[in-house]
Amino acid sequence: MSAIDDRERAGAPGSVPASPPHFRWVGCVVVGAICGLAWAAGFRAYMMEIAGSASRFDWFGTFGTILAPGMIVGGTLGLAAAMRAAGRQRGIRWLALSPLLFAIAPMVRPGALVTFLTQGLGGGAVGIALIAIAGGFSLGQIGPVWARVVCGVVGWAGAIAVAATVPLIGGARVALSQPRGGWAIVLAFSFVAVLMIASSIPFRRATPGEVRRA
Repeated sequence: MSAIDDRERAGAPGSVPASPPHFRWVGCVVVGAICGLAWAAGFRAYMMEIAGSASRFDWFGTFGTILAPGMIVGGTLGLAAAMRAAGRQRGIRWLALSPLLFAIAPMVRPGALVTFLTQGLGGGAVGIALIAIAGGFSLGQIGPVWARVVCGVVGWAGAIAVAATVPLIGGARVALSQPRGGWAIVLAFSFVAVLMIASSIPFRRATPGEVRRA
């Protein structure tokens, strides 16, 4: 135990006052939401890169189905980080399902669900969500080792598959032989990897006192 902790416990002069618990929780959620928003905005830029001139922006499609879900998912994972640091495990595993919002949000557009079921359009969002959850579970600290290994194979194979689709969707402009294509492939893989790492937070063991010491 550090000297600062001893002074806090004893109430001695010179002790470092701890932040109110609710302030720390709100801080984790806000930071998570900002990170999620930045991730979603960057991922939208990646989508524009591979779609080229076919990419279109609109208020509902861009903000309602990409940026807002990213902010909510980030805030939810920030809440999971606060709960983990406070040693609260009840309900935290449900927060691991938050990436599913990336798959659900696009389906609220009129006709989107029918198009997905009949033509498969929109399956990429579903795939990203499932890859994130599988990869997050594999990077966590709970569950059978064999299950984490299987999910790890699924998650990282999915990340590689997402990166491999860049030249297939974007064409010769982003081919692997081109510097722009190499950059886009690295961008795609890193976005998925970051999401998997963030999604592992609810799958990690609680660490009581971590926030108090911070």
